[in-house]
Amino acid sequence: MEDEDVNAAAAIGIDLGRRAVDYDERDAILYALAVGAPATRLDLVFERDLRVLPTFGLALGLWAPDALGARGLFDVAQALHGAQRLELFEPLPPAGRLELTARVANVWDKGGAAVFEVEVGCRQFRATYAIFAPGSGGFGGERGPSAARDPERAPDAVGSAQTNPDQAALYRLTGDRHLIHIDPAAARAIGQPRPILHGLCTLGVVVRALAALRGAHPCDLAELSVRFSAPVLPGETIALRTWEPDGDDGPLRFAAATERGDVLSGGAVRFA
Repeated sequence: MEDEDVNAAAAIGIDLGRRAVDYDERDAILYALAVGAPATRLDLVFERDLRVLPTFGLALGLWAPDALGARGLFDVAQALHGAQRLELFEPLPPAGRLELTARVANVWDKGGAAVFEVEVGCRQFRATYAIFAPGSGGFGGERGPSAARDPERAPDAVGSAQTNPDQAALYRLTGDRHLIHIDPAAARAIGQPRPILHGLCTLGVVVRALAALRGAHPCDLAELSVRFSAPVLPGETIALRTWEPDGDDGPLRFAAATERGDVLSGGAVRFA
């Protein structure tokens, strides 16, 4: 049920609270395995010289969009994770405590829907989760920026990343235990033939593959933005397309697809 005291237009600036999130090396290694890091990548899966994948921060901050959904501003059963941004300020430690704060940074009126931008920040990173909420628009607010489009020219490079049939079952142990990623009946209820891979898992897989294409270390990610177009089914191959920056300081543009169509679009990434 929607909160009658706060509508979408008034949600900008809502403080979603603070949370101290503890994790250890086991959690960081589990995340790396869940996004497909092989056992041979000792820097990602062995505590001796462990480096933490920056996209792990997105899993740690996922409580904030859930906290917004719990306020009843939109129908959580219909809402979708529409887009994601991530900026890195310093490496995540192999283990420790992150002091996270969260707020609603913007709400955009798309007519038939609203887009809530939930910003989560700490010393190490700032993440912005864009939640697309059908039925919550039409309140007279600003429409907001248009979604980034992929370049119309042929890609400058292509690659691929293979997902595992069991990957969603593993990734849900990082914190997102929504039924559509494990329960066939829940997946069919949203029109999918079987449980789907988490969007953030797809993103973690793709960022690792993009780093390999660039000859970069995935832990040297500096910034990232992307739109989620459609889900991946565990076991599918993800095809990557990349476009070189337009200028010396521009990001690498990217998109990703399975044989059923695009799953990530309008992507931009930069490695340090």
